[in-house]
Amino acid sequence: MDIEKVNSMDFGEFVDVFGNVIERCPLIAAAVRSQRPFSDLEDLEQHFFAFTDALPQSGQEGVLRRHPDLAGRELQRGELSAESRREQSAAGLTSLGAAERLWLAEPNAQYRARFGFPFALAARLCDRAAVPRERRRS
Repeated sequence: MDIEKVNSMDFGEFVDVFGNVIERCPLIAAAVRSQRPFSDLEDLEQHFFAFTDALPQSGQEGVLRRHPDLAGRELQRGELSAESRREQSAAGLTSLGAAERLWLAEPNAQYRARFGFPFALAARLCDRAAVPRERRRS
């Protein structure tokens, strides 16, 4: 997508296209749109980073709370966003058997209880073995 097209998008189109850049937070896309024009796609990306970095801690935690659990209920119910489904699929999480899903459910619940939001990682950059390894590091 070229930056001229991005800069010319009306509000609805911009939010439709970029509304899930930050998981389930279309309001962030709406706010970022007000910073147009963007010089290039990297500039657009930096505006998303800057907006989320500028949120108070409670706002950043709120953003994290919007993330689905890895291989959790939303996946089982078919309720993941297309982006989350692609990421979890890339990490091998959409093909887990029942025992593997249960194996992840307990640490997911423990992490959420401890921090108030789900364990999140860039699943598209991981394989199935990376999920428990990254969780142990957290």
